[in-house]
Amino acid sequence: MLMDQAVVTSERWITRTQQLLDSYEHWLGEPLIGRSTPEVDAANVADADFVLVAHGGESDPLLNFANRTALALWEMSLDSFLGTPSRKTAEPVHRAERSELLNQTTQNGFISNYAGIRIASSGQRFRIHQAVVWNVMTSDGDPAGQAATFSEWTMLDAPDGE
Repeated sequence: MLMDQAVVTSERWITRTQQLLDSYEHWLGEPLIGRSTPEVDAANVADADFVLVAHGGESDPLLNFANRTALALWEMSLDSFLGTPSRKTAEPVHRAERSELLNQTTQNGFISNYAGIRIASSGQRFRIHQAVVWNVMTSDGDPAGQAATFSEWTMLDAPDGE
């Protein structure tokens, strides 16, 4: 099982979901999903047909959130996804581009219409399209990492020689 239902109903998951949704709306001026109660929002995000991932504000940020669509795309369980350095979602050759994206997001609050290549745990590469990346804040307005969402991706062939 990629994600246990008990996770989705936990206070930690519900709080993080609210931070992600509130921050998205703050930066983009529109909601990511139709909002309801925090519990319903958490369940809707967990089961959404779009990817939603987030990492913390560490110097080498660690992944701390993924919905079921993200876990399926990266071919990981929630336990293996959480705590992984987020740089590992991209191949080494694409990490400088990813780092620049995160720096631009930090400076501007969000970036929209981003495209880039990412890699699943199996080595399967995929290109994400029209991603939005934004700074996440706590309910007090303190920095709490960054998040990304996208609903379009294309699976790619393995690089030459593999």
